[in-house]
Amino acid sequence: MTETLQGAAPAASLEDQTLLVFARLMEGGQEDETTCRELDQLTKLLNDDAEAQQKDKNYKTVCSVIDGDCVDTVLCYLDMRQPDIVRGHATLTTSAYLKAAGDEGSKNLSAFFFERVQRGTYDDYIVAFCVASATFPIVPDLTVQLFLGEGFLSTLGPLMRREWKSRKVETACLEMLNAACMNPVCREAVQKYCVEWLEEVVDQDPTGVTAGPNQEPLVQGEGGSISMRRHSEQVQHLAAVILAKLKAVPSNDPNKSRVEPVSASIEDLSGLFTKMILRDEEDYDKQHSIEGLAYASIQPKIKESTAKNDDLLKKLVKALSDAPPRSPITYGALSIFVNLTRYMPALTEEQKKMSQLKAYANASGKLPGPDPLDDDEHVAKRCQAVFGAGIIPVLVTHSKNGSVPSLGLIISIIHSIAVTTSLRGPLAQQGAVKLLLVGWAAIPETDESPRRAAAQALARILISTNPALVFGGNRSNPINAAIRPLIYILPPDPAAETRDLLPTFEALMALTNLASLEDEDTRSNIIRLAWPHVEEQLLSSNKLVSKAAAELVCNLMQTPEGIALYADGSAKAGTRLHILLALADAEEEGARSAAGGALASLTGFESVVRYVVQRDRAVKVILGMCNDSNPGLRHRGVVTIYNLVMAEGDAGQLARDKVKEENGVEILKECLRQSRQPEVLQITVEALKVLLDQKQELIAG
Repeated sequence: MTETLQGAAPAASLEDQTLLVFARLMEGGQEDETTCRELDQLTKLLNDDAEAQQKDKNYKTVCSVIDGDCVDTVLCYLDMRQPDIVRGHATLTTSAYLKAAGDEGSKNLSAFFFERVQRGTYDDYIVAFCVASATFPIVPDLTVQLFLGEGFLSTLGPLMRREWKSRKVETACLEMLNAACMNPVCREAVQKYCVEWLEEVVDQDPTGVTAGPNQEPLVQGEGGSISMRRHSEQVQHLAAVILAKLKAVPSNDPNKSRVEPVSASIEDLSGLFTKMILRDEEDYDKQHSIEGLAYASIQPKIKESTAKNDDLLKKLVKALSDAPPRSPITYGALSIFVNLTRYMPALTEEQKKMSQLKAYANASGKLPGPDPLDDDEHVAKRCQAVFGAGIIPVLVTHSKNGSVPSLGLIISIIHSIAVTTSLRGPLAQQGAVKLLLVGWAAIPETDESPRRAAAQALARILISTNPALVFGGNRSNPINAAIRPLIYILPPDPAAETRDLLPTFEALMALTNLASLEDEDTRSNIIRLAWPHVEEQLLSSNKLVSKAAAELVCNLMQTPEGIALYADGSAKAGTRLHILLALADAEEEGARSAAGGALASLTGFESVVRYVVQRDRAVKVILGMCNDSNPGLRHRGVVTIYNLVMAEGDAGQLARDKVKEENGVEILKECLRQSRQPEVLQITVEALKVLLDQKQELIAG
């Protein structure tokens, strides 16, 4: 008997702890900090309980002692009239309870909601609506069922149209609708049942909010709320946000265009949000106005009007600067800037043809075509405007403490701004490179899209700036940190529907710029980390990508590790030299130039000389460079020939014989006639001298 009681003691003790916490929460009248501590203790008990249930199916849950009154106690702390800090802690407790209580918790939540709605008092409406708003992100499936319950939405219109209005009831109702619009099914329901009176709320002149000589007096309503005959301006603003969501997000309802009123267009709503932001409203109104503009700015017309309003852009940057990390204002402002700066995805040739067919259909009034306000030219101007508003230092600050989603938005903005070549240097000066390096490392590897965007933005900046200036004097470690993100985008995105080689091309160019530094460590790290990818891109069917890879190889040949890849006499080295010689004979001038530069470095080694001499057409290809119309190519060609004829031993003799056999003397003489550069003339003369002296020796012999 004693053993049984001892075994039951811990469970009984846990139940007692739970009931004691509820008792203290039911008392009320406590300081906010005390209430938050009690809620946190209850959250911990419930989380531990949920974990124990997962480990032991026979575990007796403490939820068995939580009755309807206990549930009411916690849910009432979600009331909008509670301090924000208390509501935040109560949300965590509610989440923990619903997880631990399972189906029973869902039943209790449903019972609470419908009971409060059926009572129909102002107080009950406020609490019910606040609970629904808070539980949408916690248990979306359950809350959607409550929201779409038969007869519920249809009762909201009469409530909002009452002669005497409660600002808190209306605010709580609209906050619930605002949260519900994140769900597509609920959004369709709101469109069907609520759009008409939402339009009425937005269109109404709110000048009667404050009592004046000729205005209707305000009266005290139930629950301490203010009752009035007009909707408050705050309510009007929140209704406008909901309408913006309904109008900005595409609807699946084929009848939407027929039932949508024309009184409040997306332009009208945008104008209202702009006015609110420029008026320096309180944080609450600023949050909703920014949220509304974030949805409205999905539309190209609103993007243009917003980007052309310098005062509005500066206000948005200021709001973002003042907003705390991870706040709704932060996320809303970032979303606006993402909308303004986002480029449309590049189209393949097949997609372009389909777009032309759609445009043709649009001429017949059948299908919508692409909006010209979203073409690259308009987006580039918007990016310039956003940059000019001073956003980059604010983004740098927010990136240090923001969430992963907000960091993704920040990277998206910089990725778009970095498309404009003239802005890349200023981006580097204002701290964008460090932001992108830290962001790329901080974002989880599973989130490929923002990581690729960070790496591509980094590549764009490093293409157009001097790495020595970007990374400063002690640059080795930061440069090495930049190599891995660039390598990350060398292979095309495996998740993309279409094969986009632009990130590959830009990464190769950025790596080439890094390899141009007089820094052995940087070149060695590029070879060690990126070489397989570089070799693969040398063989790319895309001429620009192949050329960029060849230019990188050319710069890497300034280090022993790079030379060893081609000059160790192995079969792999021979294959690599074969590819390099093929590129030296390519149609693309840039590829020939890069391959010629690499050969000019490599032919100083006997094993390379021997391979080139023995390869069909290799010497002929190099001599062809000596008479190229491009002076730079001629220079590379004569340096390579000079290296061949100056080689020692059997390899050198074979090279000299081969050059003369391929009419090298006449070709070099023609090179002298075409060239004006002193360095080209000098080295050509030296090569000719060797070939002609040897010829004279043979005649004399």
